Amino acid sequence: MPAPYSAAALKPSAQVQQQHRVAAGQHRCGEHDAVVPAEVARHHEHAAPGRWCCSAVVQHVAAPAEAVWSVVRRFDQPQAYKRFVRSCAVVAGDGGVGTLREVRVVSGLPAASSRERLEILDDERKVLSFRVVGGEHRLRNYRSVTTVHPSPAAPGAATVVVESYVVDVPAGNTREDTRVFVDTIVKCNLQSLARTAEKLAGGRACP
Repeated sequence: MPAPYSAAALKPSAQVQQQHRVAAGQHRCGEHDAVVPAEVARHHEHAAPGRWCCSAVVQHVAAPAEAVWSVVRRFDQPQAYKRFVRSCAVVAGDGGVGTLREVRVVSGLPAASSRERLEILDDERKVLSFRVVGGEHRLRNYRSVTTVHPSPAAPGAATVVVESYVVDVPAGNTREDTRVFVDTIVKCNLQSLARTAEKLAGGRACP
């Protein structure tokens, strides 16, 4: 049986400053208003009834948005940058919306597997969203949205990635416990994404 969340179980641990505000019955999670274009900001507004937690992590990447998106959009290959994923198998679908994947995670986490459904795959706006629909874990009603944007400071050479999520708070945990734990996983994943995309972009620049 998975154990309660503990931020100390992950290294490096990290806590991202949060700023929440309510808009039209939704919760916009995290500090990202200044870096998310208005046309995709709505994707980071989550309906979260009951005992829930939502948050967002922002990652700056020294690579063009197209290079970053080429890694993010591969729903069938999360292990390309998600360091806690041991393996992934598509169990239904062709890679489009509705595709189901079965993810196995590395040992040491309070989880063994996760079944996830692709909810949004928008290549034009560079938005990907998935929902956890089963598996052996404690992330009930987990939904994630990742958006990829050219950096305002260097649109052709740098990127801003925002990943927000909403999840139920498990019994025995507080919102803060849950937020710190999941933020740590997301932050580690996005830091790995940055390294992967930067290496990819560097390789493409070579003759």
